[in-house]
Amino acid sequence: MGDRANTSGGWRTNKWIRAAVPALLLHCSIGTVYCWSIFSQEIADYIGFSKGATEWAFSFAIFFLGMSAAFLGNVVEKDIHKSSLIAAVCFAAGMAGTGFFIFYGGTHQGSILALIGIYICYGFIMGVGLGTGYLSPVKTLMLWFKDRKGLATGLAVAGFGAAKAIASPIMQAMLDNLGEGGIYKMFWILAVVYFVMMFVGHLLLKKPDDWHEPQSKDASQSIMSVLKSRPIANYIGIWLMFYINITCGLALISQEKMIVKCIGLASFAGVISTVSAVFNAGGRLGFSAWADTMKDRNTVYKIIFVLSIVFTALVMVTGGIKNGEGNTLLVILVLGLIFVVNAGYGGGFSNVPTLLSDHYGMGSISAIHGITLSAWGFAGLTGNQMANWIVQHFGEEVELHGIMVNPTGYQCVLYATIVLYIVALLLSLFLVRPAKK
Repeated sequence: MGDRANTSGGWRTNKWIRAAVPALLLHCSIGTVYCWSIFSQEIADYIGFSKGATEWAFSFAIFFLGMSAAFLGNVVEKDIHKSSLIAAVCFAAGMAGTGFFIFYGGTHQGSILALIGIYICYGFIMGVGLGTGYLSPVKTLMLWFKDRKGLATGLAVAGFGAAKAIASPIMQAMLDNLGEGGIYKMFWILAVVYFVMMFVGHLLLKKPDDWHEPQSKDASQSIMSVLKSRPIANYIGIWLMFYINITCGLALISQEKMIVKCIGLASFAGVISTVSAVFNAGGRLGFSAWADTMKDRNTVYKIIFVLSIVFTALVMVTGGIKNGEGNTLLVILVLGLIFVVNAGYGGGFSNVPTLLSDHYGMGSISAIHGITLSAWGFAGLTGNQMANWIVQHFGEEVELHGIMVNPTGYQCVLYATIVLYIVALLLSLFLVRPAKK
């Protein structure tokens, strides 16, 4: 009855207008951080630095996303209007600032000031916008959609995953058509567009009128006290399996383009990237909606880890990345691995807030979710770098259709990820206990 009343009432009490739409506006904006690979080489070339040097901007963005979510979780808990406004201002200002320092770097080739400015704007300032913007709508969604919390949060977080698929072709078209200096002009245009989208989301976002934040002892209760209401090993298990899932996802996704070239599908790399982004978004929505029907939401993580282990093992045993070119079955296995890991990577994100709410209640969920997102920040620094280190130290580059690739190195990345996935599965089985809903 409550859901029907919310839907049939005026726009001020409509759960779609006050929760779902603003969540999508916020997440579809900040999710474009994953479009970095579209323009990272262009930035490096324009400012006169190596791609490796500029790559740290993306790593810093993910790190500060996690850290800002961890440290500003209490701000989100107390005032979603303040936090969503901080998100809109920081994300847009970070984009505009990134554009300025790219412009400056173009006129001062090799300037360390330009590189540091990009680190600060894309990494730190945008990172703060990412963390607060990611957190702000999540609790609100769970409050409006009490019976389908997974579906609701999955819908919003799917927007974060789908942003890459939506924005990538638009960004590429802008780079192709804005002429000289298109790279910095693109950032300035997008800064305005995303600020408008996020500001509208900020204005619409509202908690239900019948929700009152916990008072008295609950208000003064520290986050650690809430976490200790369950065995602390339980929370450590959730944090670690979330961290491992992101680390493994980033390790494979960062090498995805080169793996696709190894199996002879270089001309389809763009299409496969878009399809994998769809799987990422689909995993966020599908796994979380599925979890709503389960007695223990942690079962979803067990499924994600088992599927990831099975597909990783199949590609390892068959040497799919090294031997895939011209072999249809091996190509299907490798693509299956890419799509399954992307879906599991997305599903891991969308299920975290609802899993935490099942264990620790709704009172401090934004703050607890924020602290848990620190795992994302640390994984942002370790996932890509782990894969890059393995590729650099194992195997050797060979020429394939005029492209230099390291099939053995990419295969070796799988040895690391399968061990980590097995550890995550064991954590899910033995450390994270069933929640008392």
